[in-house]
Amino acid sequence: MTPTLRSAVDVAAGGAKVRAVIYCRISQDRTGAGLGVDRQRIDCEALAERNGWDVVEVYVDNDVSAFSGKKRKDYLRMLADLDQGKATVVIVWHTDRLTRSIVELEEYIELSDRRGIATYTVQAGTIDLATPSGRMTARILGAVARQESEHKGHRVARARQQKALAGEWTGGIRPFGWGVETGEMRKKVDRKTGEEVEVPELDMMKAVPEEAEALRYWVDEILSGGSIRSLVQWCADKGFTTTRGNPITHTDMRDMLLRPRNAGIAVYRGEEVGKGKWDTIIDETKHRAVVAILKDPSRTTTPGAQPKWLGSLLYLCGRGDCDQFVYVTQSGGRSYPSYRCQTGHGGGRRAETVDQYVEDVIVERLSRPDAHDLLEPAPDGVDVAGLQAEGEQIRQRMTDLAGLFGAGQLELAPFTQGMDTARAQLDGVTQQLARAATRDPLAGLVGAPDVRKAWKALPLDRQRNVLRSLVTVTLKTPRAGRMPDGGYFDYDAVTFDWKRYSR
Repeated sequence: MTPTLRSAVDVAAGGAKVRAVIYCRISQDRTGAGLGVDRQRIDCEALAERNGWDVVEVYVDNDVSAFSGKKRKDYLRMLADLDQGKATVVIVWHTDRLTRSIVELEEYIELSDRRGIATYTVQAGTIDLATPSGRMTARILGAVARQESEHKGHRVARARQQKALAGEWTGGIRPFGWGVETGEMRKKVDRKTGEEVEVPELDMMKAVPEEAEALRYWVDEILSGGSIRSLVQWCADKGFTTTRGNPITHTDMRDMLLRPRNAGIAVYRGEEVGKGKWDTIIDETKHRAVVAILKDPSRTTTPGAQPKWLGSLLYLCGRGDCDQFVYVTQSGGRSYPSYRCQTGHGGGRRAETVDQYVEDVIVERLSRPDAHDLLEPAPDGVDVAGLQAEGEQIRQRMTDLAGLFGAGQLELAPFTQGMDTARAQLDGVTQQLARAATRDPLAGLVGAPDVRKAWKALPLDRQRNVLRSLVTVTLKTPRAGRMPDGGYFDYDAVTFDWKRYSR
């Protein structure tokens, strides 16, 4: 300590032992063990002991960058305590542990000047913020630290870009579907308990069999008309969770289905940059089809209440000239759920009986020997390989346009027009790929050994999709009284208009 600064600190302390605080920070703790901040604390405590200071508090921000802009809780707590007069000396391992932000540095200088706080470092010596030369030194060190952070950030980004272009794993949270245990172990700190534990080392290029199978099932369900909602429920029933162990939500499912990685496509900053070297789980054609389906603007993304009945808002009302949809209600004094027209006119038909009858008719039709004739033929003339190549060319053209615009070689108007044209063309290609990969909703039923069993195994949304694709059901005005079969349900008042016929 310089004589001038030592005397200033001693005077401020009034002859009593100087009160000091220690601040430790490390921007990245890969092991989670906190070893970096522990070493800083030990060195800072040694400096305090040599000078005879009383350390009243140690503030620690572990695995938090001073350059990223994220809140450093203990740093902010230290500033508040210093403003309340808790100490007159701050000890840090180096000035770049304190701050790498010019704005933060100026705030710290203002506080130090206002509260008479001296700053000492283990590596960079004393920073006397009470003098112009000391403040200049602090600002120079801060500027150097910021430049180092920016340079490091550029190196990290460049390394990730190179890995992405090479089709390698770029790091982050384990993606669902990949990460096979290698047989080796590594140390990690449990975030919940804070204890160091050993966890298996994972090969992020290898697919996890059971998770890969789940991804394939999800894709086939979407291509067959299934919903994300039903897949989320399927995951809950089967015990599948995110790689962090949390229940899979609607957002999680959608994100996983849209992920280019599934089809072996490498991405950097949201743009496809080539093929990945990891195991491909989903055929690219199917992936493009799923993306087209889930991003279709006409697809309902906020469906509200999920239908609980087979024909709700699918069956038509046939009373008189009405052609509105019916829905299920138990209002109006009814003792059981009934289908009733949206307009509210006329009586209702018992929902359970109607649905069972419709199911019986569909199962019977799909059990006939000629049921295969009902299947829609595969789209003719769809050149999947050609469409994929065309899509790659369009994406490359978009990349080239962006490069020319960024370099100032292309004006805004032609750039915008070119990008709009390319997006429209790419959308057309994607729609064609979706058409080639989408499965007929009847495919899992026709030819099944037990059609009724196969029907019962389908979730409700899949059953409704079969109904929507195969037939239009209309509920006409039923006859009054007892029917010829001795019951009171008029089956003749439920009519079927088939959309597909045997060829």
